[in-house]
Amino acid sequence: MTSTHDASTLIAAPGSEWWRTAVIYQIYPRSFADANGDGIGDLPGITARLDSLAQLGIDAIWLSPFMVSPQKDAGYDVADYCDVDPLFGTLDDFDAMLAKAHGLGIRVIVDLVPNHSSDQHVWFQQALAAAPGSPERARYIFRDGKGENGELPPNNWESVFGGGMWERVVEADGTPGQWYLHIFDVSQADFDWTNPEVQEYFRGVLRFWLDRGVDGFRVDVAHGMIKKDGLPDYTPPADGDSMGGDDDDVPYWGQPGVHEIYRDWHKVLAEYDGDRALCAEAWLPTPDKTALWVRPDEMHQAFNFPYLTTAWDADALRTVISDSLRAFPAVGAPATWVLSNHDVIRHASRLALSAESPQGEGIGPLSEAQPIPALGLRRARAATTVMLALPGSAYIYQGEELGLPEVIDIPDDARQDPTWFRTNHEKYGRDGCRVPIPWEAASPAYGFNGTGASWLPQPAEWAQHARDVEQRDPDSTLALYTHLLQVRKAHSLGAAPFTWLDGYPETVLAFRSGDVTVIANLGTDAIDLPAGEVLVSSEPLERRLLPADTAVWLADA
Repeated sequence: MTSTHDASTLIAAPGSEWWRTAVIYQIYPRSFADANGDGIGDLPGITARLDSLAQLGIDAIWLSPFMVSPQKDAGYDVADYCDVDPLFGTLDDFDAMLAKAHGLGIRVIVDLVPNHSSDQHVWFQQALAAAPGSPERARYIFRDGKGENGELPPNNWESVFGGGMWERVVEADGTPGQWYLHIFDVSQADFDWTNPEVQEYFRGVLRFWLDRGVDGFRVDVAHGMIKKDGLPDYTPPADGDSMGGDDDDVPYWGQPGVHEIYRDWHKVLAEYDGDRALCAEAWLPTPDKTALWVRPDEMHQAFNFPYLTTAWDADALRTVISDSLRAFPAVGAPATWVLSNHDVIRHASRLALSAESPQGEGIGPLSEAQPIPALGLRRARAATTVMLALPGSAYIYQGEELGLPEVIDIPDDARQDPTWFRTNHEKYGRDGCRVPIPWEAASPAYGFNGTGASWLPQPAEWAQHARDVEQRDPDSTLALYTHLLQVRKAHSLGAAPFTWLDGYPETVLAFRSGDVTVIANLGTDAIDLPAGEVLVSSEPLERRLLPADTAVWLADA
């Protein structure tokens, strides 16, 4: 077989930094492990379960927010950036968790939310008490309203969580006053990042956590911190992605000035040893656009959302993989790969929906799109088998190694995502991917804690996905992930040269990653496998046939 596209000539020789090839496991602290039994996961719970992650074979963990917060948006509304919310423990608990992780050879990345703060942040409370035009208000985006008496918002922007993006305040004298901008919930006020005081404040936040020993930061809404001058009106397309991933010109997403922020942060991280890293959550329409965030003097990684949102289609996947392996190495950065996270429908459900995936809306019992469970899991296992063979860094979201599907049947009165409330129950939101994960089938809350409490209800099917059940099954999804990570490391696939292979049907992905041949059958008919030892297969094989929705790694014959 010959090469139709050799990306190896486009991939810059990788450096020695750990983040170039790391497999990073996302922990959503609320739902990972609960040590005190209150129904909400915590830092001591994470510490107690780190050995399991070491056994899985990951290189680093990324913790979603655990900082002080009123929890209006599950911690993405931060009231104090330099302390741990009592819900999750203490700074001592964080230090103990960090020490345990480092002792196991696991690096730790923390979530940073710089676009906005909670309305309970001391700065915002000072802004409310201060007068229009004051230095306190200049830290946020306050504007006078339109209309005869300022009764209309400054522009027509719509919040990601539904409704308008502006909230009017009551001034100290009790009269209606200015409006403040909130891209997300009304309790999440956007900072004004043109203000030097805001810039210096976050340099201090970075140093606080770097001094404690963290290995890097995942930056929330990294493409939203600068707004277009003049705040012009903008109406998104009716079927558009609310996070801006399908639009090139949104006045509050992807503005050029944001890059100066990350050049500044890059210098702060360079003050520390140990290859500290910044990873951008930047929803952008193409790998080329995303690569602008990881030029040599900016961030080190950016989530590859174009890859995450690609359908289970061989041509589409070939395109996004090729584009990624061209765009990211062209600026000296690793490609990154991700299939699930705390904001999207789990890929064990998303890859086999009966209708188009409603990105940003979630799915529930009345959604048009419903998952086909067995097909979804089969495709998810194959998709992960492809992903973990690709050069660069990969992200795993807690529970996907157990094959967890999206939870559909959450009772209406148990839902907690702000999207559910701000859209008058029209959009389900993200609760379905955030349900606490199962550890032991026969334990209270499936081992999430010892009391049976759970901040979101766990479905009965969690028993079959519990880690202790899957540990006893050599064909389980946990066994597959563990084996994939072992072989990935043994063959150095994170830094391997990549070459497409031809001679296969259009519905088949086939490539060489280093000394491993990877074949994924996205068609409907089984295909013959070439010679070579089967290193890993996403499903059991019969003879030398690769069934539909199955992927395999082969060693040279």
